[in-house]
Amino acid sequence: MEIYEVRRGDTLYSIADRTGTTAESLAYINQLTYPNRLITGQALIIPTVGSDQEPMNKPTIVVNGYAYPGIGNAALSAALPYLTYLSVFSYRVLPDGSLDEPEDLRLIRSAYAASTAPLMTLTNTRETGGFSSDTASEVLNNPEARANLLNNILTTLEAKSYFGVNVDFEYLYPSDRDAYNSFLAELSELLQPGGYVLATALAPKQSTDQQGLLYEAHDYAFHGQVADYVILMTYEWGYLYGPPMATAPVDQIRKVLDYAVTQIPPEKILMGMPLYSYDWTLPYQRGTAARNLSPNAALNQAVSNGASIEFDPDSQTPYYNYTDQDGKAHVVWFEDPRSQQAKLNLVNEYGLAGVSYWNLQFLYRPAWQVLSDMFNVENVF
Repeated sequence: MEIYEVRRGDTLYSIADRTGTTAESLAYINQLTYPNRLITGQALIIPTVGSDQEPMNKPTIVVNGYAYPGIGNAALSAALPYLTYLSVFSYRVLPDGSLDEPEDLRLIRSAYAASTAPLMTLTNTRETGGFSSDTASEVLNNPEARANLLNNILTTLEAKSYFGVNVDFEYLYPSDRDAYNSFLAELSELLQPGGYVLATALAPKQSTDQQGLLYEAHDYAFHGQVADYVILMTYEWGYLYGPPMATAPVDQIRKVLDYAVTQIPPEKILMGMPLYSYDWTLPYQRGTAARNLSPNAALNQAVSNGASIEFDPDSQTPYYNYTDQDGKAHVVWFEDPRSQQAKLNLVNEYGLAGVSYWNLQFLYRPAWQVLSDMFNVENVF
């Protein structure tokens, strides 16, 4: 596979002719909605014909992907062949240790049909959205509620044939760090006789004493001891209500990995990979929300507005500026084959177990093309 950057005057047919492929193949692999309209700076995947690198010579990694129950069939079907685990988002923990269950049977069946192992994702989210520090604190510090939660987890695993659990407790009070560790130790012990997998999701810390509600209760070293896999949520530097910047800048991810591998065995780490983009109105005003869109929608918007795509060398991420119909300026930071490849290169560099995609809602075929060109995906069946 080669990644080609479109230059002024290029057409899909001229690129195809120059690289020994077809325009139809390029349009399909790159998921081009407007194949006859290319823009300067756009990245295209060029399939390698007759490559000497056989699949068995590529490293094999673990790949997790998160999915909401309402995910469309096209996006789900496209992703499943490239996943080791499908983490169904989510089982909402209630203060008494009971679980608010999602409509997950379609995802479980689809996962097994594709030889992908489904994981139940456990969260301390509210019914109205967002994470609740109070809910987590109540259940973690109440022995009866905690015992009830552990029993409900095991019952659900058995009843629905889940392969394991992915615990994603966020925004925990710093004072609940030890209680959370104790809960994970109990859960690990509970899961072992049944051979269930335990994964945990952690905020992207760069030091042990990093301050902030998102970070302080997440004990990297302890998670590395008790969990089979630790998912580092290495995204959301550029976030919905934050200032414009790359969602998952490689220079910042490196800082997280530099710290993480000193606390967690690298062979347990799954690095987070984003499959979404943000569009900010300029000038940015604190508290205003960006618009969330898929990488493909971001590219189509650039094409529609005749924007030129730039590539930031530090974050290894593309972006572009445009002016909307109301005369307002915008900047869009998004994912493309170059940014996906740059992040996947870190897996080999740091000797990681693999990656975890958030989330599978948007169909983005180039991500799977880049992944499959670089790695084989571990299958647990």
